[in-house]
Formats: sequence, structure tokens, C-alpha cells
Amino acid sequence: MTSYASAGVSIAEGDRAVELMKEWVEKARRPEVVGGIGGFAGLFDASALKSYDKPLLATSADGVGTKVQIAQRMDKHDTIGFDLVGMLVDDLVVCGAEPLFMTDYIACGKVVPERIADIVKGIAQACAESGTALLGGETAEHPGLLSPDEYDIAGSTTGVVEADKLLGAELVRPGDVVIGMASSGLHSNGYSLVRHVFFDKAGWELDREVPELGGTLGEELLTPTKLYTLPCLALAAELEVHAMSHITGGGLAANLARVLPDTVSVRFDRSSWTPQPIFGLVGEVGGVAQADLDLALNMGVGMVAIVAPDAADASIQLLADRGVDAWIAGDVSEAGIHGDGGTVNLV
Repeated sequence: MTSYASAGVSIAEGDRAVELMKEWVEKARRPEVVGGIGGFAGLFDASALKSYDKPLLATSADGVGTKVQIAQRMDKHDTIGFDLVGMLVDDLVVCGAEPLFMTDYIACGKVVPERIADIVKGIAQACAESGTALLGGETAEHPGLLSPDEYDIAGSTTGVVEADKLLGAELVRPGDVVIGMASSGLHSNGYSLVRHVFFDKAGWELDREVPELGGTLGEELLTPTKLYTLPCLALAAELEVHAMSHITGGGLAANLARVLPDTVSVRFDRSSWTPQPIFGLVGEVGGVAQADLDLALNMGVGMVAIVAPDAADASIQLLADRGVDAWIAGDVSEAGIHGDGGTVNLV
């Protein structure tokens, strides 16, 4: 007799996965969360927004791309959640928004409860670190579409910012200082290039010891995305910050240009920081030109803040006190001095 189970979908295993993840979801709560997981929708008490004069809701949706293949090949699934949360909440932070809650979506070929619980554990831990509630999610079993060991994850998040505290291009002006913040490594962008270089071209294995990296290739490639959420919220609250940029797909210049008005250009000084060895290794092993590295990878800079000149030193100290390595990386000038309006010149 044909059944749902014989078609490859196990309701019982899905239920067990929910039971295993409850412990971690509970750690990613905020006081505004109403009820627990298991309902058809997550509930969040929005009365907290009454304290705002003009609250603006911010939202973001994203995934982690092909980095999930590294987690699958290494059979290590409790860190990929940091990449998902980082891609979501730090997109909100660039406009000054505080992340309130997120939901996740896990699609897999076969529900393995322990594996699903590990994925959610990482998501929940990253939510707790960034002050975000994990409000709910969905785990979907797709036999025939994905192999039993394959999965993909995505999510969406919502945050809030007071209208008169909104950060963005309209605040940026000549004389502002550009603050770079160190990434933890590749984060979760450019992995199609990275995988092509190391696996397809060089034939390297994930357990290969790489002296330049101080460990195995797999350990480096699975390094979790650094979360900038709370340090950047503190920066915006305490000092004069005009704009921020999350350096993800498209690289440093393209992402920073997204928060510049047409009246200015930015000089970003390459000599102000040293990218981690993994970036040079991608270029060396793959014969990848610098321009292509710049386009695909963060090159060691995970977040950028543009601040008023008299806030530069204090910004670096505040970020350092909160565990973020930061430095003066460049400056803002009138359009035409460093390049066309709204552009970033890496020098």
C-alpha cells in the first residue's frame, strides 16, 4: 500500500526534529514573543512600537548560498546558522534598524532530526547573540528533488528604526571618515568561485592541511560569518554615524557605493588593512585576478561605517570594546576628486 512515508516523507521524523530544536529556539526569545513554536504563525507583541514617534519597519530575506555544501560535506551543521542570521540581521543594521525577529526555512531531501536540530541550534545561537527572536520557521522534506543528505536554508527578518534615526546616503557628506570592520573570513559570499578554485581546478580536499590557514581547508571555509549587529547598533546610538554598508555579494566597492549619494566619492585605502590568507590563496591557487576577487569576496572587510570626522577615533574604540577590529580605511570627498559621484575608488 502506498503511503506518505513510502513516498519519502516522514511526519514522525519531522515531529521529532521539532522536539529536538525546542531547547534552542527557547534561547532565542525576546520579551515580546507570544507563545512558543508549533503554531501556524509566530506572534510578536508590537505594542513595544508605541514608544517610537514614527517607527519604520525594515525587512530582509536571504540565504547562505553554496556554503551549505561545505557543511554537508563536512557533516557539521551547527555553524551554518550564523551565516544565515548574519546575512539577514546585518542588512537591517545598515539603516540603523534593530532586528526584532526572524523566521527560517529549511528544505531537505530527508529529515534527519539531529541534523535539523543542529542547524536550528546555530540559527538560535546567532539570534541570541544579535538580540533577535527566532519566531518560527518551516522544515520541508523534498525527496526526489534533493538527495537525502542535501538541504538549503533561507530566512527573513524584521526590524524597526525611528524615522529620524534612519541612516543612509542622504546623510553622507565630504569630509566624512570611512571605518572598516574586519570580517571573520569569507563569510558566505563567493563560494561558487571558491569551490571552483579549490575543488574543480586544484582538486583539493576539505581535510587538506593548509599551512597558510593554520588548519584544514574545510575548517577555514566553514568559519561562521561575524555578527556586527549589537556593536553597530551601539555605534549608531552613541556616535554620529551617517551610513553603514554590509559587505556581501558584489564585494566592497559595489556594496559601499549603494549608500553613497551622487555628490560624493570615496577613497578606500588597501594599505589600511591586511586581508586574511584565504583571500590571497583563492587568487594564487585559482589564478584569479584582483578585480575578480574584489567583485566576489569581502576581502577581509565585513562591514563599513561612514562617520563624522570627529567621531572616527571614538568609533574605533567603541567597536574594539565590543570585539570588532576596526580602523580608518578611507575618506569621503566631493564627486570628481576620488572618482565619479557615488563611486568607491580602491587604492
